[in-house]
Amino acid sequence: MFLKVQLPWNVIISAASLQPASLMLQRAILIRLVSDFATKKATKDLGYYLAVTTLESIGEGKVRQHTGDVLFPVVFNAITFKILKGEILEGVVHKVLKHGVFMRCGPIENVYLSNLKMPDYHYVPGENPCFMNGKMSKIGKDVVVCFVVIGTKWMEAERDFQALVSLEGDYLGPISSSDI
Repeated sequence: MFLKVQLPWNVIISAASLQPASLMLQRAILIRLVSDFATKKATKDLGYYLAVTTLESIGEGKVRQHTGDVLFPVVFNAITFKILKGEILEGVVHKVLKHGVFMRCGPIENVYLSNLKMPDYHYVPGENPCFMNGKMSKIGKDVVVCFVVIGTKWMEAERDFQALVSLEGDYLGPISSSDI
C-alpha cells in the first residue's frame, strides 16, 4: 500500500555549504534532505521511503558548537510503500526452488511463495525449473504473479521487510511473463 506521510526531519548543512542567498540555502537543504531520505531506506512503521513530494517548512537553523554545521528542522510530505497482511499485490519471480519461489514486489526483494500455498501446482525440475498445474499454468522465473499477503516480518539489521504470500483465493496466480 502506498502511504502519503508528513515527516519532521533534521537536516545538517556544513558551514562551507552555507550561502547568503536564501534560494541557495533552500537548494542545499533540499538536496541534503533527499540524500538523507534515500539513505534511510525504510522503517518498520512507515515502510519503504520512495519519494519526497513537497517541502512544507524549514525551521530556524541552529549552529552546532563543535563542528560549525547548521541543523535545520524541516517538515515535508513523502510517499512510502508498506506491505500489509491481507493485501493483494503482484510480484515478479526471480528465484525458483523446489519448495517455493521468491519474488520482488516494488522495493521488497524477499516475497516468498511456498509450494504449500500454491494449490494444484507441482514442481517441475530442469534447466528452467517451474511450478505447473493441470491447466498448464506456469510459475517460473520472470513470471508476474498475483498473490495475497499472509504475513510480513521487519528485519531491523537490513532495514528490510520479508513477506509470506499465498495463491489461496479467487483470481490469484500467474498473470504473464515480465518480458511480454
